[in-house]
Amino acid sequence: MSSTATPEQRRTALDALHRSLGATMTDFAGWDMPLRYGSERDEHLAVRTKAGLFDLSHMGEITVTGPQAAQLLNYALVGNIASVGLGRARYTMICRADGGILDDLIVYRLADHEYMVVANASNAQVVLDALVERSEGFDAVVRDDRDAYALLAVQGPESPGILKSLTDADLDGLKYYAGLPGTVAGVPALIARTGYTGEDGFELFVSPADAEKLWLALTEAGASVGLIPCGLSCRDTLRLEAGMPLYGHELSTSLTPFDAGLGRVVKFEKDGDFVGRTALEAAAERAASQPPRVLVGLVAEGRRVPRAGYPVVADGQVIGEVTSGAPSPTLGKPIAMAYVDAAHSAPGTTGVGVDIRGSHEPYEVVALPFYKREK
Repeated sequence: MSSTATPEQRRTALDALHRSLGATMTDFAGWDMPLRYGSERDEHLAVRTKAGLFDLSHMGEITVTGPQAAQLLNYALVGNIASVGLGRARYTMICRADGGILDDLIVYRLADHEYMVVANASNAQVVLDALVERSEGFDAVVRDDRDAYALLAVQGPESPGILKSLTDADLDGLKYYAGLPGTVAGVPALIARTGYTGEDGFELFVSPADAEKLWLALTEAGASVGLIPCGLSCRDTLRLEAGMPLYGHELSTSLTPFDAGLGRVVKFEKDGDFVGRTALEAAAERAASQPPRVLVGLVAEGRRVPRAGYPVVADGQVIGEVTSGAPSPTLGKPIAMAYVDAAHSAPGTTGVGVDIRGSHEPYEVVALPFYKREK
């Protein structure tokens, strides 16, 4: 069964194709997106064992060009973007002056003075506005390229073989967090070895006019090895198992990167000032001397599934809050990520539970991620 998009919702170039496949559609950040095509468990396990094909065209692409593009991005973001090599990508964040996280991003260096910033769909306009505002005084141009790209992802252990059958690009030489221009099934694409599933895989940035041709070619090429279309529901359980943060859950403006356990993305050693530096230096000192709540993994001893916002308890006291929770198809148990007091954050800590509608269900504290693929 498919929902009908409201007039305000945006549709990707693959919208009609998703509906023809019987996708259950849902609103996500103002986009009408496929939630699942059949069984979300089957889609999840396909990505873990074979391959899955995703439409991620809701993501926000912003291009930054000009002689001072790198300097602008070094000032606007917390990472050292000037050190990113040609053809490489970097995970980073954009923060407010008070250190709060506006979004987490991937930045690709496409040319000497050209970068593509990929923002989450829900924050794309916020990131665009912030980059435009922060570009004042720099010899650089910030361009909204959200309508210029469709984004397809093929993820899973069979994905390199599937893509190799459709391109002569050097996939073997393409490292993790790198991208190169190429042609896939006759379609010009930026081929990036990135993803949000915990598996090897590729993200393909193409013209919206070419999206359907590429989707059908990937579907045909992957049919013999078990590739199936996958929706946002399994994407969420895949990233949760891989311990990857989701904005609005593990990340927010009320948290700094240090609060989220991701202080490593903040590069104080880079040249020049950057937005949030002073606040983040203070946050780094606080985290070192008196850790705030720590992001941990929780694995259920029972069958009840925790959800975002549920209290984490110990000895009758609230010690934290669940940020994401779901049944784990790989582990066969409910899992969650949660911020908990540092005293209860060590893996193996006993006596921790989640308050699920008044019942304190027992959970084991574990190190993240829950799942790590074999290299």
